[in-house]
Amino acid sequence: MSSPRPSSTPSTVQDCWDCMLPGPPSRNNFGSVDVSPSALLAFPAGSSISVLDTRSMQLIVTLPMPPPTQSSSASSLSPFVTSVRWTPLSLGRDLLSTEPSSSHLLLAAGDRQGRIALLDLRLKSPVLWFDSDASRLGIQDLCWVQARPDSYLLAAISGFSSLSLYNSSTGRCFWKYDAAPEILSCIRRDPFDSRHFCVIGLKGFLLSVTVLGETEDDVVIKELQIRTECNELLKLERELAGGVSGSSSSASAAFPLYFARFAFSPQWRHILFVTFPRELVVFDLQYETPLFTAALPRGCGKFLDVLPDPNNEFLYCAHLDGKLSTWRRKEGEQVHVMCSMEELLPSIGTSIPSPSVLALAISQSDSTLQNIGKLYSDVPDSPFSAVDFDNPFDFCDEPLLVSKTHLISISDDGKIWNWLLTAEGPEDNCKDDKNLGAVDNATEVPVTGTNTHTIVSSTGGGDVEASKQTEQINGGRNQPLSSTVSHTKMSLKISLVGQLQLLSSAVTMLAVPSPSSTATLGRGGNYPVVAVPLVALGTQSGIMDIVDVSANAVAASFSVHNGTVRGLRWLGNSRLVSFSYTQVSEKTGGFINRLIVTCLRSGLNKPFRVLQKPERAPIRALRTSSSGRYLLILLRDAPVEVWAMTKTPIMLRSLALPFTVLEWTLPTVPRPPQNASAKQSSLFPKDHTSVASDGTSSPKASSDSKSSDGSQDDTSESFAFALANGALGVFEVQGRRIRDFRPKWPSSSFVSIDGLVTAMAYRLPHVVMGDRSGNIRWWDVTTGHSSSFNTHREGIRRIKFSPVVAGDRSRGRVAVLFYDNTFSVFDLDSPDPLANSLLQPQFPGTLVLELDWLPLRTDKNDPLLLCIAGADSSFRLVEINIIDKKLGFAHQPRSVKERFRPMPLCSPILLPTPHALALRMILQLGVKPSWFNTCGTTLDKRPHLIPGTPKSSEDLRSYMIDIPPVGDPVVPELLLKVLEPYRKEGCILDDERAKLYAKVVNKGCSVRFAFAAAIFGESSEALFWLQLPHALNHLMNKSINKSPQKATVSASIPELDDASMLSRITSKGKSVSGRETKDATSQGQLRLMAFEQEELWANASERIPWHEKLEGEEAIQNRVHELVSVGNLEAAVSLLLSTPPESKYFSANALRAVALSSAVSKSLLELAVKVVAANMVRTDRSLSGTHLLCAVGRYQEACSQLQDAGCWTDAATLAATHLKGSDYARVLLRWAAHVLRAEHNIWRALILYVAAGAMQGALAALREAQQPDTAAMFILACREIHATIVSDIGNSDDDESKSSIKDKLPNLPGLGPENEDVIAVGEYYGQYQRKLVHLCMDSQPFSE
Repeated sequence: MSSPRPSSTPSTVQDCWDCMLPGPPSRNNFGSVDVSPSALLAFPAGSSISVLDTRSMQLIVTLPMPPPTQSSSASSLSPFVTSVRWTPLSLGRDLLSTEPSSSHLLLAAGDRQGRIALLDLRLKSPVLWFDSDASRLGIQDLCWVQARPDSYLLAAISGFSSLSLYNSSTGRCFWKYDAAPEILSCIRRDPFDSRHFCVIGLKGFLLSVTVLGETEDDVVIKELQIRTECNELLKLERELAGGVSGSSSSASAAFPLYFARFAFSPQWRHILFVTFPRELVVFDLQYETPLFTAALPRGCGKFLDVLPDPNNEFLYCAHLDGKLSTWRRKEGEQVHVMCSMEELLPSIGTSIPSPSVLALAISQSDSTLQNIGKLYSDVPDSPFSAVDFDNPFDFCDEPLLVSKTHLISISDDGKIWNWLLTAEGPEDNCKDDKNLGAVDNATEVPVTGTNTHTIVSSTGGGDVEASKQTEQINGGRNQPLSSTVSHTKMSLKISLVGQLQLLSSAVTMLAVPSPSSTATLGRGGNYPVVAVPLVALGTQSGIMDIVDVSANAVAASFSVHNGTVRGLRWLGNSRLVSFSYTQVSEKTGGFINRLIVTCLRSGLNKPFRVLQKPERAPIRALRTSSSGRYLLILLRDAPVEVWAMTKTPIMLRSLALPFTVLEWTLPTVPRPPQNASAKQSSLFPKDHTSVASDGTSSPKASSDSKSSDGSQDDTSESFAFALANGALGVFEVQGRRIRDFRPKWPSSSFVSIDGLVTAMAYRLPHVVMGDRSGNIRWWDVTTGHSSSFNTHREGIRRIKFSPVVAGDRSRGRVAVLFYDNTFSVFDLDSPDPLANSLLQPQFPGTLVLELDWLPLRTDKNDPLLLCIAGADSSFRLVEINIIDKKLGFAHQPRSVKERFRPMPLCSPILLPTPHALALRMILQLGVKPSWFNTCGTTLDKRPHLIPGTPKSSEDLRSYMIDIPPVGDPVVPELLLKVLEPYRKEGCILDDERAKLYAKVVNKGCSVRFAFAAAIFGESSEALFWLQLPHALNHLMNKSINKSPQKATVSASIPELDDASMLSRITSKGKSVSGRETKDATSQGQLRLMAFEQEELWANASERIPWHEKLEGEEAIQNRVHELVSVGNLEAAVSLLLSTPPESKYFSANALRAVALSSAVSKSLLELAVKVVAANMVRTDRSLSGTHLLCAVGRYQEACSQLQDAGCWTDAATLAATHLKGSDYARVLLRWAAHVLRAEHNIWRALILYVAAGAMQGALAALREAQQPDTAAMFILACREIHATIVSDIGNSDDDESKSSIKDKLPNLPGLGPENEDVIAVGEYYGQYQRKLVHLCMDSQPFSE
């Protein structure tokens, strides 16, 4: 993936889409959604992919999928995007051998035509196209799989039953599998082994795939079956076979309401959670059997998806009816009980028919930060850890809140919902506080590291004081309440904490305000209105969406009509008029026309022209004058009505002429001296001039018609029209009078004889017309000059004059929309408009339904912005630049200010790669929390929540908490200078994460390193740093207790007093003794990094009761193996003796039972059993031989055999039960090499290396992974933790034990200052810092 093949499709136009809003997602997008580890949400909407920040719920960018390259017009449209998946690559740190890349911002996307692209979020275009099948099978799902440490493969389900693996560097497909007649539905990667993934089918077919390399022979598969009731699916298949179905169909295309989804357990290896439409299944891959099945609860819609909580043993299930059910695992068994049911679609204010939930995603970025907060917030070293009385986040009794999880749901009305699920402890732990006695009244406040949008449900003064007192009584979060609360005693709550509104439905109409200077403010007075950066969009659902183009966001939505909005026009800049109609019945043919004026300020909808009976003719179109005073209503085969749009609209008269098209005049071009005032503000429109220069009438008519007092009531406006016979004319409206404008007529040859005029644009003195033959003609109404040319295209539907400002070379640029839904831009002032046109016959990816210019230009160097409503329901701004008097899409280099955002976008992963690495280094080395306080421009956006005042930028070194102990001491100051623009804008960290950093910054470097990794979405690295102090504690324990290990059966050897005392010493984290207690609420992800004997043994023992009810010979063999691993020989013997004589396992089981029982009775026949064990290992594929070795105490050999057989976790469990000291370290060392070389999980391997005392192996792994910064930070953390342990022992009261332990505590092996590898790491880190500084200085700061 590091060197992808270049894209074959040029992306010239896409680079120019500065603004794009997608239409709403639908079931055609297959419910695809993916959240990156750094909290970026990607989801498809139509033929585009939207990316948003889940913390602030702001849209970052929309990427349109490029169209196919075929020449046929049908295939030139981009198909629906059906699957998206973020690359798992982290922020690249190999700066010394490669250039910085944006490989961490790559996104794989598949569509309905079987194409798969690798998109670069920064380039906004594809960087690689994968080889697509000629059969064009639609992509059902995608998944990344790791085959080598430095590369990932892409697995894809296409069509009904095809599974493919692609090389991500070349795009080549190297392995295919056909599962027919099964219908594949969902694919997921194993969080414990990134080489392994599973695929589920609609009928319960389960495929387990392990990828060992990048050739066809390196793929190992296992086919399994989960029994499920699928009569409904068979019925649907029969119906599908009877109808017309394309071969390119896939599961979600053929059966859009029938889902089979699954997820790996993030806490238990080999466990899958599977949902079929009517049942929830817990499946054990090791036993190849279901452990638990639950039917769909009564009254619930069918299952849509299942998501496990990353930190707690909860399951969240989405249902088709928009509900969310939460399931809790019973302690001691794999049985899940539903404990809550919530609505994901609040019934207040929803439209009819009600929207549907399409997808659900869980945001895992906060879970790692929660682990950091839980582990380190109880150490009272920092002044920032005290309760902040001015901080809304401290208004609670924190121990009540056990955990919190963010869920993102997407509905088909274009809304993205951010839900906060909180698990709270029982009520009786509130220390008899009456105000906090009821959980319902307790203030909902998050623990550290989550979204700042949390809703405080009760903030009364009494509650606040009581909660603070309770906080002091309880002494912080590390009390027994938060460490021992069982899942059965928790209560769950759900809160809506954020929402993003995109376009609500398919766009049918587009309207842009271009008010003239005679348009007045809606609240009265004679002050002229300003042009606003708003665009109104009418939709099929009857909703009007108002888009703020400066923020690229939907500013407001109004539910106006019950049906499709068929016409939409602005009245000034704060009112809209729209219409829809419904046909009464086909027999009578009558229509009910519905006209409504909507006020944007008040949100009120006022209908007018309300008739008692249906009309013969439906409304055809609306036309409003530039001032917003007059409205023309065009009806089909009926007279045109002229209305005065006063507070209560009045019909002035009707015009019974056969109009084909008519248009009001646009405001004229301002004169240069009058434009000077308009330059004072970018909000002033191009036409903000004096009333006398208003373009709604000719200069002569204006001077004649204005009264002496300058009253605007007498101002006239004019409109041009064409009749069915080709005749042209201009009428003038003044008050209630309508008269002929008497223009200067063109020559008689100007009138077309072959084409009906279908489109018109009018800006004094020019009228431009287009007809159904593709001719464009224009005419000067004051001089009578005229001209024409043929576009050689289909008929013309719209013509729009571009906005003009003083100094423009041309005033005749027009955008022309054709009936084939393509467009062109012509310059009518050029000698040959056709030769100088910008032709876009195939606008990339979509057809154009409507277009208009955005009238916000104030300077001649500003680009022309064209608003486009696409057939894919998207809204786009296309930037058109004038280069050498030619029109084009090419960008002109100029500094672009970031678009307006209501709050800063705090997503460090989006910074330029060198700047992101600079911020990572600053967070690692330690910066004072006051550095995050913004000054200047964004104080109103985010108030200070962190103590300390930001200093002047003269001496930035004072922000660092200490002189860096490694690397160049000058580098941090240079990096702070680079990051200063981001700090001033307040877009580095949001307040909540900055406050968490303030709490932990003085708790040691390992927690700072964990925080920096978590901020950039590298959760595995963060967990490594959190576990490093415990691994070093384990190593130090082992170095003290060097007594020889006897190969006895008993594993309970009394520890030395010194070692037991050392085990109670912790390095500024949680105590080791505290970790022995099972904490169901915080083990979560840390279970992935287990290495201590107690943890490994406890995890294995936890699984044993899950399988007690399983029957069958294979299950018994696995259960015996589990019991022997944890040392429960009595239960193993009992199970073996229950084997029936006719079983093929009888002789082996009997032999094992005899040997194991002899071990229990202490009478061993070591030599005989050892020979038998050796024979059994050679002849029997089962693991019986290892059990006999255990019976005679040969645990080291048994662990080696288990590791040879690939049972790495079982070998570690056996070693944790029976081995100590160097014997246990050998098992860990071999396990670490396997995890690093085979499973490619460097962070888990590093923990095992440290626990085994192999520091050289850890450094070698980091050097091989080309992470110079991490290697230096690793040495730094290890030395600090080691010094802390020695210091804590030095503070002990027992002098004898103190001296004996200090004698046994050598320097950490391999990390001494004189070590060559350590010296090399320091030099390499210095080179890395210098290269980073140069790259940062060369990169321009930007946020997106």
